[in-house]
Amino acid sequence: MKVLVVGGGGREHALCWKISQSPRVSKIYCAPGNAGLSGVAECVGIESSDIDGLVTFAYSRGIDLTVVGPEDPLARGLVDALEAHGLRVFGPRAGAAAIEGSKVFSKDIMAKYGIPTARYRAFEDPREAGEYIRVLSSPCVVKADGLAAGKGVIVAGTTEEALEAIRQIMGDRAFGSAGDRVVVEELLTGEEVSILAFTDGITVVPMMPAQDHKQVYDGDRGPNTGGMGAYAPAPVCTRELYNYALEKILRPTVAALASEGRPYSGVLYAGLMVTAEGPKVLEYNARFGDPEAQPVLMMLKTDLVDIMDAVIDRRLSNINIEWEEGASVCVVMASGGYPGPYARGLEITGLDRVPEGVTVFHAGTAQRDGKIVTDGGRVLGVTARGDDIPSAIRLAYRGVEAISFEGAHCRRDIGRKAVAHNP
Repeated sequence: MKVLVVGGGGREHALCWKISQSPRVSKIYCAPGNAGLSGVAECVGIESSDIDGLVTFAYSRGIDLTVVGPEDPLARGLVDALEAHGLRVFGPRAGAAAIEGSKVFSKDIMAKYGIPTARYRAFEDPREAGEYIRVLSSPCVVKADGLAAGKGVIVAGTTEEALEAIRQIMGDRAFGSAGDRVVVEELLTGEEVSILAFTDGITVVPMMPAQDHKQVYDGDRGPNTGGMGAYAPAPVCTRELYNYALEKILRPTVAALASEGRPYSGVLYAGLMVTAEGPKVLEYNARFGDPEAQPVLMMLKTDLVDIMDAVIDRRLSNINIEWEEGASVCVVMASGGYPGPYARGLEITGLDRVPEGVTVFHAGTAQRDGKIVTDGGRVLGVTARGDDIPSAIRLAYRGVEAISFEGAHCRRDIGRKAVAHNP
């Protein structure tokens, strides 16, 4: 079968890598792809935002399965458009993808159906938001309503910081139209965990729990990024927490969307904060996380194409999903200056010197004059699998040390929280 993967980041490289292991697959295309995909897929010069171009390509090439990686084409209705042409596609339709595309929508759904989350209010007027923040007079989180590449969330420890966040999002338009509305919610404290699940709209099957590292600097300091690294499994997610998330969060969310006339099919990602009162939803994603996809897919034993077919055909209950033993760790190598301005076109060396057991998933890379160069903020996801978290950490950082490009930086504490749970 022929497969089209939409997107060009580390998540899409990991998807192509995993899909290429299926004996059922004869050809993989990736649109637009990146410089690291040549071994597993053919890159196609179509941007993930070009809905018409992607539909035309998939239809004309007789694509048997399209897998949509990023959130933007999901929110734009790529799945709806492909299905309208009789094509098989893995991912939620636009109406269901609103669970990620609009923070206000997702918070309203949780409030309506009793899904545990932080207390909140939504605003379209920056003055009203400011007045609420002054009355609140406590640490809070300010979120742009729309899609902002994982960066539209500002944790404000003081009233002044929260007011500045409103100014940035709604006044300076730091995230464009994503900031037309904002959500102001209470600050939850605890440890985060990401639980992704496959669902066909009826059956919900959680994946191996993972933990992302959003802030740019060690110790969870600095501004939010798209993700600086992840590991799986996450020991903070006990069996009790896993079952609670399934019964009180994931299944109710899928049922809620069905009740709203927005049936959900694909991957549902719940970012949770494990608070003293129990786990609460921080955010939903309507697709695989990035970089969570890298370690999670490395640990997946079952053929991913079989799972995706079962989701599309609404027979997920018939699939037994198995996982590898051990653990996997992904360390993101980023461009100097990220998540702020950064240079592009810097040569990357050492990719051929990474140790055995390390897979380097390309995110922001391009090929120029026969060389692989930087072409984004998050450049590489250096991913390793080991017998346990500590061994996977050591191997991943050995991979990092083999690679270099000007200004490269990464967090040096990926996985440290997991080790603290199991010293």
